[in-house]
Amino acid sequence: MKRAASVIIGCLIGIGWWVGALLSPNPAIGEDAPLVRQTTIQIAYTEYEWWLLKWSDSAVVCRISVDHDGLPTPEEVSQQCSFDVYQAWQSTPPCTPALMGSYDTFGCKGLYLHFISSKPAQKELIIDLPLASATLQLEGCQPTFPENRCPTLPNLMIVGEEPLPNEHILAIEGSYADQPFYCEGASCSIPLKPTPLEGIEVQFWAVSSFGDTSPKYKAFLRVVETGVRQSPNDSGWYVDLLSSQYVGNPIASCADIWQAFQPVGGPPLWLSPVSSTDLLSSDEPYFYLAGRLISQGVVDASSCPTGGLLPNGYADVCGLELAKPVLQAWQNQFDAKILEAANENGIPAQFLKNLFAQESQFWPGVFKAPNEFGLGQITDLGADALLLWNDSFYNQFCPLILAQETCDQGYLHLSQDQQAMLRGALAVQAKVDCPECAAGIDLTHTFFSIPLFAKTVRANCEQVAQIVYNASGEMPGRVSNYEDLWRMTAANYHVGPGCLSFAVHQTVNNGLPLTWENITQYFTEPCKSAIPYVEKVAR
Repeated sequence: MKRAASVIIGCLIGIGWWVGALLSPNPAIGEDAPLVRQTTIQIAYTEYEWWLLKWSDSAVVCRISVDHDGLPTPEEVSQQCSFDVYQAWQSTPPCTPALMGSYDTFGCKGLYLHFISSKPAQKELIIDLPLASATLQLEGCQPTFPENRCPTLPNLMIVGEEPLPNEHILAIEGSYADQPFYCEGASCSIPLKPTPLEGIEVQFWAVSSFGDTSPKYKAFLRVVETGVRQSPNDSGWYVDLLSSQYVGNPIASCADIWQAFQPVGGPPLWLSPVSSTDLLSSDEPYFYLAGRLISQGVVDASSCPTGGLLPNGYADVCGLELAKPVLQAWQNQFDAKILEAANENGIPAQFLKNLFAQESQFWPGVFKAPNEFGLGQITDLGADALLLWNDSFYNQFCPLILAQETCDQGYLHLSQDQQAMLRGALAVQAKVDCPECAAGIDLTHTFFSIPLFAKTVRANCEQVAQIVYNASGEMPGRVSNYEDLWRMTAANYHVGPGCLSFAVHQTVNNGLPLTWENITQYFTEPCKSAIPYVEKVAR
């Protein structure tokens, strides 16, 4: 994961990009602004009354009520008394006569707390209640994944759910292709019709007897004829549905982030779901990997005239030939973990393996470039994407390095030194060099680090969405396509958001469609390595 070019280009647009990231967060598929459903209940408690008195004359300066045993807390005193009174109490010195049991405290300065009484009381408590919700599913067809094919046109079924025991869903409302609809009861079945290739928007929500509605959800729907006749009167249909509320087949990788439909009929092989490690198996003649295996003594190439190695550390033809049996086993030993990590993080397994092939040729040790670690060659600057765009990971990882109260500020609000500390610690998580291990590599730690790279790719999906949104003011799926968004993700991983953001902004500013071909025209010289890199990942 190279970031040098990102620093150069980032100087040109970095300020605007970061401000945009703060002010224009990527609007995800799903509900509008959160609703609030509350109720008020009466609870019984014991009220304890305390007075703040002057030591000098026992004059009452403040009355304090609390709902617990023991002295009022400083926070309670500051909330119920004036600031001056609070400060006077906090700065009160000990009263020696009182400590000795004497009532002659007229010469003491400051204030003291005195318990007055307790009594039963009631108070109102506002509690949040769970909201009504609505889900989507297809009625009459369970599409074949990943091409999402139905033999006949299904219906769109919307089902409302009311979690409160004494309430129920009165109706389902919304709009379908800008046409309003209304269904009484807790469900609504809408016959689907063919849509344009770019799809249509569906809005929907449930109306509750509680007197409110569920959040207003969005979905994007595409229905396209396959062209393959199932009967004289009907043909098959590709039915793609993007929504946080969809309870059918899994959504294509990162499609939910981008609101982008995959290609009609399913994605290409490098983006297709993989059901078995057999489909990930490769037998590539990696000269760099072969050179590492020879130099670390895993392969004996002493019979070659030059020991099987070129001056740059890569294998020569003789060394590669001798390394072939080990080479194949080495590059495929990570497939099961790649598949597992890809599925857990919602990214294509073949994409992740192709990325590893380009970054390291599956040699996770440090050799080609210093301070780049693991199968995905992460750097401390490259760790930015994961820390910035994956909140759950940041919230788990940050307290391992910094104090919890520091982490609670959020990554963007940390100091530069604190951010650098986190990035460095994260990059080291992928460092697997181990002089005492076989081949000089800690393979156990290599396997452990693979999910870290999968999470980083997912974070790059999020970052690409923000870059496109900042440049165009539109969701990525409305201005680009699924395959090109993955190409942008690969480029973002390799050369960083500075390079990609500059090229995307230039493409939009020049009035060109946001295709990968157009974007590549605007990569500056330090960023152009992304072009052949992406070509090799996208195969």
